[in-house]
Amino acid sequence: MRTFLLLLAMVLLMTNTVLAKSFGNGVSLAETTAISSILDQPEEYLGKQVKVSGLIVDVCARRGCWIYVAGDRPYEKIRVKVTDGEIVFPLEARGKQAEVEGVVEVFELTREQVLARSKHHAEEQGIPFDPASVTTGERVIRLRGLGAEIPGL
Repeated sequence: MRTFLLLLAMVLLMTNTVLAKSFGNGVSLAETTAISSILDQPEEYLGKQVKVSGLIVDVCARRGCWIYVAGDRPYEKIRVKVTDGEIVFPLEARGKQAEVEGVVEVFELTREQVLARSKHHAEEQGIPFDPASVTTGERVIRLRGLGAEIPGL
C-alpha cells in the first residue's frame, strides 16, 4: 500500500510539471516566431498574430496584467500586455517557460509618457524612481496578449 501511494504521488507530481495551464485563448499557432525577429523588424509583424516562447522573467505584481518573456538573445525581452481582468498571470509564473500568442503592437512614446510609465512601474515594484533618469521618448514593441500556456503551474 505504501508503495502504491508513493508511486501515485510521483505520477501526480510528474503530471503537474508536464501539463500546461492555459490562459485566455490558449495557444493555437504551430509556428513560433523568434522574439529577436520581432524586435529587429517590428514593421514586418505589426498587427499580426504571432506565437513566442521563452522564460517569463517578470510578472505584474498588482493585477497580473502583463509579463515579460525573455528573448532568444541575451538581455532581450518582450512585454506581453493583456486586458486587465480578462487574463491574470499569477506571480508564480515568474521563472517558468511559456508559449504566448498575441498581436504585435508598436508605440512611439513621448518623454512625458515614458516618465509617467516609469514612475508607475517603480511604484508597482516598490522601488525608488529618479525622474532625471528619463531624458527622451521611447519606442515600445510589445504583444497584445491573447493567450498563453505555462507548464508547471
